[in-house]
Amino acid sequence: MLSQAFETLSAQNVLVARARLGEGPLWDGDRQVLYWVDIYNHRVHVFEPASGADCHWEVGDLGSALSLMAGERLLMAMGNRLSTLNLTTGTVDTLATVDFPGPGTRFNDGKTDPQGRFWIGTISPERGQAALYRYDPNGTIHTMETGLTISNGLGWSADGATFYLTDSPERKIYAYAFDGATGEIRDRRIAIDLGDEPVEPDGLTIDQDGNIWTALWDGWCVACFSPSGEALGRVQLPVQRPTCPTFGGPERKTLYVTTASVGLSQQEIQKGFYAGDVFAIETLVAGLATNRFGG
Repeated sequence: MLSQAFETLSAQNVLVARARLGEGPLWDGDRQVLYWVDIYNHRVHVFEPASGADCHWEVGDLGSALSLMAGERLLMAMGNRLSTLNLTTGTVDTLATVDFPGPGTRFNDGKTDPQGRFWIGTISPERGQAALYRYDPNGTIHTMETGLTISNGLGWSADGATFYLTDSPERKIYAYAFDGATGEIRDRRIAIDLGDEPVEPDGLTIDQDGNIWTALWDGWCVACFSPSGEALGRVQLPVQRPTCPTFGGPERKTLYVTTASVGLSQQEIQKGFYAGDVFAIETLVAGLATNRFGG
């Protein structure tokens, strides 16, 4: 049982990055590299685990989420724009913009579904003013959910029938019935409720068994839950604010976790000295393959 194996799992620091807000890790199985963003430093990083090398592009705005695309490009959410990043030249080109309902709202976490559509939520300073959008390969944008505050961790079940969405301040991960053919979601329910803990679920990823792995902001760990919502275990990290996990590595059994230092006091940073670094956890289960925008 996976729940019995958690005591053997440990997190290793694989990249000393000291990011302000490391986020959005994205595994490229073809290149065997991890893309990730440092939102407040306006950087998109490319980390090669085999060599330990990490380089970055300066993108000039709050890049928060990425998706693989055909060719030498990434799809990127930044501010109120959806853009492409050319991985050869570093050029950023805008594809679309969204007019948000209030000031201070920006794109946050995003992920591509198995059919190649990009889902991206927003973060709002006003409670209930954030939303979830779907950007289709034909260039159309659809509002899929409203009434959120910090739309965060997204994912799809192993069988593709369930869509997960996190609203961090609510401390809940929701599940929806997902229609892959139409891209519609319905019948929202609470899949995981962490309301009795002083933590916020942040980014998430799904493994091949359908288990949900979520980073717990202010929780010093990554938590894992079964598809039915049963708590399976937690892997401790030496930092207070893990932000997002994703599976990678040659067999997709390495769980990479980005972290943040933003908002921490000097005393808290001294306690969690490696805040902002990237960590890796060698697991016993493989993650799902990374979806590519446009299929």
